[in-house]
Amino acid sequence: MRILLRVKPGASRTAVGGRYDGPSGPALVVSVSARAVEGQATKAVLAAVAAAFGVRRSAVTLVRGATSRDKLVAVEGEESEIRPRLEHLLG
Repeated sequence: MRILLRVKPGASRTAVGGRYDGPSGPALVVSVSARAVEGQATKAVLAAVAAAFGVRRSAVTLVRGATSRDKLVAVEGEESEIRPRLEHLLG
């Protein structure tokens, strides 16, 4: 399942949840404490998304947006389990 993300690097703590209505549609907000330097924030985002959806880190891959705050990720797993979690996290 592909999920749009809006990343907030340099936050005081890592958190997944909230909705950002951007030009590409609604996106899940992911805040990470890592800075946007040398891909550190992207790595932290992928790990946070994996934890939020209860999947292995290797089950989350970046599709688009390596250097952007707007990212598209693919989460492997049963859509019947992922979709309800996404709806809950979006609020």
